[in-house]
Amino acid sequence: MSARKVEQDVAAPHPRETTAWFGHRDAEMALLDAYRSGRIPHAWLIGGAQGIGKATLAYRMAKFVLAHRNPLAPSVQDARTLHVEPADPVARLVAAGAHGGLLTLERSLNDKGVMRSVITVDETRETIGFFGSTAAVEGWRVCIVDTVDELNPNAANALLKILEEPPQQSLFLLVSHAPARVLATIQSRCRKLPLRPLSTSDVIAAAAAATHIAIDDPALNEAAEAAEGSVSRALTLLGGDALKLHQRTAALLATLPRVDPRELHALGDALGGSDRVALAAFIDSVERWVSARLRADDANANANLPRLARLAEVWEKISRAARDTESYNLERKPLVFSVFGMLAEATR
Repeated sequence: MSARKVEQDVAAPHPRETTAWFGHRDAEMALLDAYRSGRIPHAWLIGGAQGIGKATLAYRMAKFVLAHRNPLAPSVQDARTLHVEPADPVARLVAAGAHGGLLTLERSLNDKGVMRSVITVDETRETIGFFGSTAAVEGWRVCIVDTVDELNPNAANALLKILEEPPQQSLFLLVSHAPARVLATIQSRCRKLPLRPLSTSDVIAAAAAATHIAIDDPALNEAAEAAEGSVSRALTLLGGDALKLHQRTAALLATLPRVDPRELHALGDALGGSDRVALAAFIDSVERWVSARLRADDANANANLPRLARLAEVWEKISRAARDTESYNLERKPLVFSVFGMLAEATR
């Protein structure tokens, strides 16, 4: 990190509240062209790396459809983007999570106030009532699933039943960080819309808009360079010493399968007791490393497929352990040793 830390709040607004839009022009036009054709596919799988704007695009499309209910209207036919003015009543209702034509499925708090690790089947079954009852508003109804990766098996099957017999004027926008691993039967019922990582300049512009940090701030530029096209990653790296923590974690990952217990102790101490930004930077570094290994092995004709499968399975365990650590505010050091132990075993 640069010598001068950024002290502003680096939390990004929720995608439903986001009005600025950067990059992904082709994906936006694919949605717009499909809608104004009058024959839009009822389900879309919006896939790509975390933090590149997938959910923002889903909400952008939802606002446009709910604000322009007739796809053949001149305002739709002449539109060049999916932009809806923030002052529009539909945009205000969506931003407040109060539009009767929009249902969002995402992880929620349980009875004890702890964030669930998955989207449950009971939550997914809300789609049945949502699409089956008399609408509070006329026209389209939109369901955003953020993310479909977090549906438990029963929830995924419940969603599949709705997708198999979609109601009239229904639109499903499924967000996924790993679309290839989504249930094959769900994939087959969706139009796939892959998003690529943003350019560094787009990351800088988006992060500056989200945080009101000056676009030429050295710390912002440094974080964006290391973010690999992800706005959320850049925002994470802007927090405190997160960039240094990322670099430290990456250096240890590069030594696998060798593990130095002293370095792991030091890394565990650096994570602190309850610093969410530090934990996010650590897990993000691990995810990047695992993703790079999976891509490299997948592209290699002589790849060790059993090791590839082990690594993918280990990442699932790491993700669950990280969510539990954050949700229950558990000690960070045991997580560090567990993560490196699993990765060392998987890479031998």
